[in-house]
Amino acid sequence: MKILFIITGRGMGGDSSVALNLMQAFEKKGVICEAGLDESAHLDAFEKRGYRCHKISVPQAGGHSATKLSLIKGALRLIKATFKAKSVIKKEDYDAVVGILGGGAIVGSLGGKFARKPTFSLISTPTDSKVCPRFNKSYVLPEHELFKVDSLPDNMVKAFYPLPDNIEEGNEKIALEKLKEYPIFDENKKTILFSSGSSIFKGIIEAINLVANRTDEYNLVLVGLPLHDEYLDLIDENTTIYAGYIDWINHLFKFSDLSVLTDDGISIEEALICEKPIVTLTRVKWGRYQNMAGVFKGAIIESEVQDVYESINMAFENYDSLQKSAIHYGKLCNEAADKLADDILNQLK
Repeated sequence: MKILFIITGRGMGGDSSVALNLMQAFEKKGVICEAGLDESAHLDAFEKRGYRCHKISVPQAGGHSATKLSLIKGALRLIKATFKAKSVIKKEDYDAVVGILGGGAIVGSLGGKFARKPTFSLISTPTDSKVCPRFNKSYVLPEHELFKVDSLPDNMVKAFYPLPDNIEEGNEKIALEKLKEYPIFDENKKTILFSSGSSIFKGIIEAINLVANRTDEYNLVLVGLPLHDEYLDLIDENTTIYAGYIDWINHLFKFSDLSVLTDDGISIEEALICEKPIVTLTRVKWGRYQNMAGVFKGAIIESEVQDVYESINMAFENYDSLQKSAIHYGKLCNEAADKLADDILNQLK
């Protein structure tokens, strides 16, 4: 069996991580997986794992931050993208198509429909949730407001983000040795991880600086690459351990006592799998509010940036209760990739 995954974005970051994690789950079940990405996307993340890639067109309309203008521009590109996708799907004779988020989900839906192939979509934005369920079964991810609805139509199912196998294999000792390389690290202090995903948004730096100005009782660790180069000037390496973009995030999640994350994305589930409570910062990314605390009830304390110090104190005061909930949700998230793959394969049978 051979499945094409059509993916939004530049070939890096959250959308690609979701695709790669799900492809890995299918691969374990004997399925051949290939990727369809936009002409401008980087292929390294997929090719180094041995996946064959196809350059098609995957328009982006702005995701959660879409405007009327961006939607119109995206719709115009969508016509071209649909026929490019259809051509690849028919030529390669895939058994099924899986569209991953936003433009990838929509191009997958339409391209698969015109190529007359079974199609499935992972959806999380207002636009893909309006389009994809009209054509095929769609899996609603936690960021979408529909995830909090008790009952959904038959062609829509709730699903947690698929995660890589190695997240739960985090090793505290490896993180400890890495952190010891930084002069300001203190083994006797609790460690708090700050992250807004692969890109560092300004709000996450403001939050870590607010904490550093109030106390020196924690190791404050910041990961990722600045969204804009000038953000580097805002990072005070006298008070913050700036680790950059790292490939040992699973070890750091396991070692850290608490994670301060943005209110979205795959990192929340990664922290939960590592059984750690979370403080989520709202409206850091493009002003968005996702209410992840409403999805992972009891495992997350929600906070505005300016209240981060008080929210961290509250998290440590209620640590045992938060961690108990984190362990519960972590088990569910850990099963997500296999459950998604099994559900799709059962339908194809």
